[in-house]
Amino acid sequence: MTADTDSRSLRIVLADDDPVYLRGLAIILEDEGHEITGRAGDARGLRAAVADTLPDLAVVDIRMPPTHTLEGLRAAVEIRRAQPSVGILLLSKDMELTHLRQLLEAGPAAAAGGIGYQLKSRVTGADFVTEVVEEVGAGRYRIDGEIQRALYRTQRRRDRLAALTDQQLKVLELMARGLSNSAVAARLSISKRTVEDHVNTLFDKLGLRPEAKETYDRRVRAVLMYLASDD
Repeated sequence: MTADTDSRSLRIVLADDDPVYLRGLAIILEDEGHEITGRAGDARGLRAAVADTLPDLAVVDIRMPPTHTLEGLRAAVEIRRAQPSVGILLLSKDMELTHLRQLLEAGPAAAAGGIGYQLKSRVTGADFVTEVVEEVGAGRYRIDGEIQRALYRTQRRRDRLAALTDQQLKVLELMARGLSNSAVAARLSISKRTVEDHVNTLFDKLGLRPEAKETYDRRVRAVLMYLASDD
């Protein structure tokens, strides 16, 4: 679907384990002229419905049975790779960035469907359909502003960590394990002064500037940035 087909009826698969929410979403979409080609309460049903009907768009709750962790998101990544022309619109009560980049990077760029990610609290009536569903159905990206800011912060952390040398990363990894500078020095067979130099340099590269009370707070923040880089 291209930009000049925004107003066309979309064929949509819905996936959410809350039947009341699923029904309400279906009513909103059908009232705006879209066709619901399948409904699913779990990831397996979602994959089957998409394979059977090849819709324009799949609207997917990230957390689904049986574990209510990331089944919906994982299924969306699989669908994106197998049927890249199907647009994917993720919905979630809470912001979840884990594996989201896999969805954004999955599937070929050419002829791929759109991708969206919206917090459920922002899903309201016809405005949601016209401003989000139809844009994603038309092959565009529509990421919630709050989620965009979180993605940017995550990418900025990764970029800063990428600027560290191998030795500095080793020091930071050992810091994350709770080792003191003396213990890091012993583990790496270098002097404590060298470790201190590495720590001060990585603070600078990570954008952690000195403040009034000092290094403990910066040390904790550096470790948190390191641990958060895997999100």
